[in-house]
Amino acid sequence: MVLYIIGLGLYDEKDVTVRGLELIKSSSKVFLEAYTSILSIGKERLEAFYGRDDIVVADRDFVECRAEEIYLPAKDSDVAFLVVGDPVCATTHSDIMIRAREAGAAVEVVHNASAMGAVGCCGLQLYNFGQTVSIPYFDENWRPTSFYPKIRYNRQGGMHTLCLLDIKVKEPDFEAMKRGKIVYLPPRFMSVGEASDQLIEAEETRAGGAYIPNKTLCVGLARLGQPDQCIIAGTLEELKEQDFGAPLHCLIICGEVHDMELEALKPYLIDNSKFEIDVEGSLFPRDEPSSKAADYGDDDD
Repeated sequence: MVLYIIGLGLYDEKDVTVRGLELIKSSSKVFLEAYTSILSIGKERLEAFYGRDDIVVADRDFVECRAEEIYLPAKDSDVAFLVVGDPVCATTHSDIMIRAREAGAAVEVVHNASAMGAVGCCGLQLYNFGQTVSIPYFDENWRPTSFYPKIRYNRQGGMHTLCLLDIKVKEPDFEAMKRGKIVYLPPRFMSVGEASDQLIEAEETRAGGAYIPNKTLCVGLARLGQPDQCIIAGTLEELKEQDFGAPLHCLIICGEVHDMELEALKPYLIDNSKFEIDVEGSLFPRDEPSSKAADYGDDDD
């Protein structure tokens, strides 16, 4: 009797591992977490591939308020809890693991690909990344910038910052609730453009020099691990004007970029990008100060 927390990867029903598929087929109950991320396909295709028609979708309310319905049955029979990406990349899943073990249920994790590793496809080296941050949606009453000092900390150490962008799924409509109606807002998925605008505002508000919106090199990525994934590199001012297409999106704020990383990024750079590396005002002091500016738009190679 085990709670199996199974990663589904980044794309479709075929991204599941062989071991994960075997456990899904043999478990007495299967839950699909639909709160922290999404796949490009619906529950019906998963059920057809898994050979079962009883998958329970666990939305935000289910995961936050009724999680015991997921892990308590694992004390008596095997239960599969399916999550997009890898199970250990969200605190929500760690919380369920802890609570399940405290309740006396055994827990096993089946890993899979996640955005945390897949971002390396742009050419930046994963061992050069610092703390990952989340960028929440701003609204008229709440414009949090708690991510800002972490980005600054990373860049002071020459490290890249992966920014995971907010998603809003099954969010309550509070105006409707005031009228006694339970209504949910349409899903929203933050784009690279929206994140760029908010990061620019955060720099203007905090004014700590964590990054320079019209100079610091950044990389926007969309639909990682899918056939139509999109990667575009440039400054925040440039990226906010780009169309990355359908979700999900994420964004990298570069730290110190090595020559090999820059060469690997070359195919993704916006033509005539104005990004600069190690210019005056950089957070990366050197014993012998030097500067590099790159403008690959004029490169004929």
